[in-house]
Amino acid sequence: MSNEFTYSGKIVDVIGKRIFPGEITVSSGKIKSIKEIHEDNVPAQYILPGLVDAHVHIESSMLIPSEFARLAVTHGTVSTVSDPHEIGNVLGRKGVNFMIRNGEQVPFKFYFGAPSCVPATPFETSGAEINVNDIDELLKKDQVKYLAEMMNYPGVLNDDPQIRDKIQTAEKYGKPVDGHAPGLRGKDARAYAEAGISTDHECYTMEEAQDKLNAGMYIQIREGSAAKNFEALIPLLKDYPDKIMFCSDDKHPDELLTGHINQLVKRALDYGYDLITALLPCTVNPGKHYKLHNGLLQKDDPADFIIIDDPENFNILKTFIDGQKVAENGESCISKVDSEIPNKFVASDIMVEDIQVEASGGKLQVIDVKDGQLVTHKLLVDPLVKDRKIISDTENDILKIVVVNRYNKSKPSVGFIHNIGLKKGAIVSTVAHDSHNIIAVGVEDQMIIKAIEGISERKGGIGFISEDESAFLALPVAGIMTNQDAAAVSREYKRIDAMVKNSGSKLSAPFMSLSFMALLVIPSLKISDLGLFDGDTFSFTPLIPD
Repeated sequence: MSNEFTYSGKIVDVIGKRIFPGEITVSSGKIKSIKEIHEDNVPAQYILPGLVDAHVHIESSMLIPSEFARLAVTHGTVSTVSDPHEIGNVLGRKGVNFMIRNGEQVPFKFYFGAPSCVPATPFETSGAEINVNDIDELLKKDQVKYLAEMMNYPGVLNDDPQIRDKIQTAEKYGKPVDGHAPGLRGKDARAYAEAGISTDHECYTMEEAQDKLNAGMYIQIREGSAAKNFEALIPLLKDYPDKIMFCSDDKHPDELLTGHINQLVKRALDYGYDLITALLPCTVNPGKHYKLHNGLLQKDDPADFIIIDDPENFNILKTFIDGQKVAENGESCISKVDSEIPNKFVASDIMVEDIQVEASGGKLQVIDVKDGQLVTHKLLVDPLVKDRKIISDTENDILKIVVVNRYNKSKPSVGFIHNIGLKKGAIVSTVAHDSHNIIAVGVEDQMIIKAIEGISERKGGIGFISEDESAFLALPVAGIMTNQDAAAVSREYKRIDAMVKNSGSKLSAPFMSLSFMALLVIPSLKISDLGLFDGDTFSFTPLIPD
């Protein structure tokens, strides 16, 4: 392609809030000119600003940034506001710098945050710590646009000195602070916002979102592979078009293969919003809030734009970043790049005896998974006992869950979980937010052990194993990502996901749901490598309460 070129179509001007037949001229990666022309002279296509995911953990795609970009551009995404706290929990600041370096190797606009809560809590074992000095060093970088989600909202509300120092460091550099405060409402939401927190992506009711909007925060409507809040929150766009953003938060590779933020725009259009309004949450609003170097289809802007057939179908025909064509008709034009493979993995040998639970009478406290939600509920049930041991109860869907420390040799923690649905075998993963220890759920103890052994041999990944079949997807980059081809990874993930569902799971995304069972900062009952954890009281809790 020459240095200068033109495209014509119906130009969607999100700044001027109008759509008109026109022609754009691109020169040296920027919009040189935009002129209005007669409608008879334009092809039947629309030219729009490129789309932005306002909050995502690239690591949850199981792809390194360069591979994530190769898929995302086919859906019209040109930029992400990315929180790298997953790799931060494994490798610390070095992990964040790896993400920046790898992302810079491809024509895609990755903007990262400085992780604010590594480790997320003192109630789990992570591979690293990111302290105030690390955050200061990261925030100096132009690629780091914000202090990433402040999950320790009790620390914010209680004016914890370390938390205050982190927020003040972001303020020193004039960079915003992202929030993470599920369920926070009323005066607590106001106090959280007044402390300097500017966004929240954890709302799952209109009432909660309204309280946070009233406190001055942006609401990021999340629709990922596990947490799906679009239906509940999209009515907010009508009254707060300038305070809403779209995000995926966590997107597994099979779903990223089929769509990204373009799907949320399309759904907003289906709800009756006009095209300009539907685009604001993924173009203007994140660009303005995070001060992104993204083009908005204005003269002299970077030439970051997409061409679609029409708003009704919203098929992405072409994607451009800085004037370079990066996707066309569903095919990526970004070449694969070589990558480092940093990791930290110490495999512990565990035996069946290590995960057995002695029966001692009383009700068993069980994690109750909710499909499509990160929050869990608590169940108290009569345990199934055999030979004085509590075992998995497939009839009532109460299965054993095990978490193993991947950074130090230690004994595993054991709990029980409802709604995974397996009738045979075991699933296992080292994608286990936020510390990414080994997490497994199974019907038989022996299968749980074999699943953990299989993932340990590969230094991380996901897998399923039963008496008659097994499959593992190795994730050697920090134990949570792979440098392999994005499309191939997506297909393999889909194959393993199908195995799990064919073995009884009714969850829409079993591995994504599993990955959040160790996320202690979201209520109500979770499990870390150190034990069963009550997210409501923020303390450990016994398997069999008194």
